[in-house]
Parts: sequence; structure tokens; C-alpha cells
Amino acid sequence: MREGDAEGSLAHTGKYVRGFAVALILAAPLTPASASEGSGWVNNVWSNGTYASAYTQPPAFDQSFARQWEANPPKGFPTLSPENIAALKGAIDRYSDIVAKGGWQPIPDAQLAPGASGSAVALLRQRLSMSGDLRDADDYGTPFFDGSVERAVRRFQASNGLTPTGIVDKRTIAALNVSAAARLRQLKTNLSRLTEMTRGLPKRYVVVNIPAAQIEAVEDDKVVSRHAGVVGKTDRQTPILRSHIHELNFNPVWTMPPTVIQKDLIPNGRAMSQKGQDVLAKFGIDAYGGEGKKLDSTKINWSSPATQNLTFRQKPGPENPLGFVKINFHNSHSVYMHDTPSDRMFGRNFRAASSGCVRVQGIDQLAGWLMQDQGWDKERVLAMKKSGERLDVRLKKPMPLYFVYMTAWATEDGVIQFRRDLYQRDGVGETASAY
Repeated sequence: MREGDAEGSLAHTGKYVRGFAVALILAAPLTPASASEGSGWVNNVWSNGTYASAYTQPPAFDQSFARQWEANPPKGFPTLSPENIAALKGAIDRYSDIVAKGGWQPIPDAQLAPGASGSAVALLRQRLSMSGDLRDADDYGTPFFDGSVERAVRRFQASNGLTPTGIVDKRTIAALNVSAAARLRQLKTNLSRLTEMTRGLPKRYVVVNIPAAQIEAVEDDKVVSRHAGVVGKTDRQTPILRSHIHELNFNPVWTMPPTVIQKDLIPNGRAMSQKGQDVLAKFGIDAYGGEGKKLDSTKINWSSPATQNLTFRQKPGPENPLGFVKINFHNSHSVYMHDTPSDRMFGRNFRAASSGCVRVQGIDQLAGWLMQDQGWDKERVLAMKKSGERLDVRLKKPMPLYFVYMTAWATEDGVIQFRRDLYQRDGVGETASAY
């Protein structure tokens, strides 16, 4: 039994994105492509595979760019598109050739940034050239971290699920140093996953890619919207599943599942009671006995084993971890998708922090799309948020939903994508999950 945001309830007590983000970022294609991850985020960068303007040094990186980028991912191409099968087979051929030639050398564990030079930069240029991030036309064989290398680093970061800063930090080095053999194994493993998942895909569906911590609303094999998500911790994993979204709860009451009661509420209740504090009163949680009778929160013995058999419910409000809307689908894992009162996690690169459920950034847009056939839109959804009205809406036509585990795929423009092997299911050990 799982819950999506216990931390938001029990522990929860910038500047605009820089203009260089769109102008300089590309993911790495197998061969020069006319578009990469959708033309909307590479405007004026490539034209028929050729860089269209002179390089200009971007403003210095700041944390607000990272937050904006992570919380607002570009639409790109659908992860589960049938078109991706041929592209993924092409990626396997490419990496098979790289492995046959001995793979790449590891990059030393030292941060590299534009202006750097030396043997580490030479290795970096070689590594990026082998994976296709550094174009042949850009590789002048020099040991300098120049504009072409920065663009290549951004491409690599964007296609490996990292914030495209152009700075080679520890996470980027860890991703660069995943061996070609490990990446090849991931590509082959994910080809099987993709082939299975693309059989009989419906016209409209929602997919949660767990390793990417992203949600896509897809229609006619095009991404309508892509959302940053928060998925389960490694010890409370979000499950792989297929289901149908059948209901949305606006301003819902949260009934705590057993896992959260045992691992979060009771330990917090015990710790706070020792300080003379009442965890239930603080977070607006009501406790009920076996006959449904509401209990006096001050008389609950948090050290008693019987406490875990009580029912705990949290009213709608600013502390409710479900936020203003919960998306329901039948499953045997007691998981769901939901809003959150705290959006700080969406701006982080690593977003495995829930108890198994999936928090969704921009859920108002997703909810409006789910109910558009019933006359709803984003504005009406936001009106429900503002009013605080309790309302349950059943979908007249349930929406197909897929929770998938895709760590490597390629899209029709030739871009190869890798994500962390978050739960180490690819058979390559920790190497592909350590960044």
C-alpha cells in the first residue's frame, strides 16, 4: 500500500528562465537531423542539420534556470511512439559498433566548464564525439572547452535527463562514464519494453515514465502536454501498471494508507508528543476508531501497536498532500496521481521522493484535457481550485493509462535518450543509477 506525498503533509511546514535555454540546447542524434525533440525548443539553432547562427556566450548559469527547466520540460516526441522502434534499433546498431571498437575512456572526476583546457577536456571531446553529441564539423581536435563543446555538453545533458547547463559537474561526469556496454544493454532491454508497450496503443492515453519522472498526455501520436512528476523512492517504488483513469476528485479528503501510517504518521506523532505537540491538530488530520467514531487526538497513544489500525483522514486545505485534485485509476497497489501543496520538488533534477504515488506539475492542464469531452477546460479546473468545492467527476470514457519503466529509447529524429536506471532493473548494476 502506498501514498504519493506523505512528506508534503508531515514535513512540509526566481528569476525567469534565461533566454539561452531555447537558443542553445539540442539532444544528441545518431546523425545530423532536421529537428530534435520537437522544433519548439530548438528554434533558430539548427537548419537542415547545420548550426544556423554564430555562437555567443550565454549568461552565467544560475539556479533559477535549472528550476524552470526541470519543472517545465519541452513536449518532444512521445516516449511510446511506434516510430521509436526503428530509431531504437538504429541506436542499438550504433552502440554495438562503439562497443566493438572498445567503447570510451572515463572522464576524470573534476568539474569542467567553458574556458577549461587540458587532457580532461580532450577526453571529453572524444567522448562526446563518439556518442554523436559533438558534431564532426565542430570537433577541431583541440583540447579547449570552447563553444562547440559547450553545445555538445548541453545536448548530452538534455538527452540524459540532466539540466542542460553546459557545465560538466559530478552528475554529468557520472552519466558520461556509464560504459558503452552498459548503455547498449539498456537499449536492448528497452527495445523489448517498447515493443510490448506499443502494441495496440490507443488514440489518446496518458503515460508516466517512472525513470524520467515525467508524465505525457498523448493524442494522435503527438504529445499534447508533458509534465514534471515526482515518483516513488527506491524503497517505496512506483509500480509498473496498465489501467484506465476513471475519476477525478476535486479538493479531496486524504485517507492515509497503512504504509504512511506506519512509516510516517506514527513516528512523527511519537516524536511530537514527546515535545508536548499534537501532530493531528497541527496538520488537520482526524482519527477514527473501528466503528467510525472520531477520536480525541490528545488521547491517542502513539506507542501502542493498536494505533496503526486506526483510520486517519486529512481534510482539504493547504496542508493536504493531495493538493486540489486527485486522479483515480483502478490498481492493486493503492497508488494514484495527484496535485501537491508544495511544488519545490518539481524544480529538482532527481525527483524520486514519494511513497509510490505520482505528483504532477501543471495538473490543471492535464485534468482539463482528461475531461475536455465533458465540457471542461483548464480554466474550469482552476475555478475548482479557487472555490475549494468538493466534487467527484467520473469520466464518461475512461482514459488509458500506462506506468512504464523506460530508461533508454530513441525518437524518430534520431535522438537517443537515456534516463537513470532508478530502481536498477536494467541489469547493469549501480553504474546507470548513480547520477
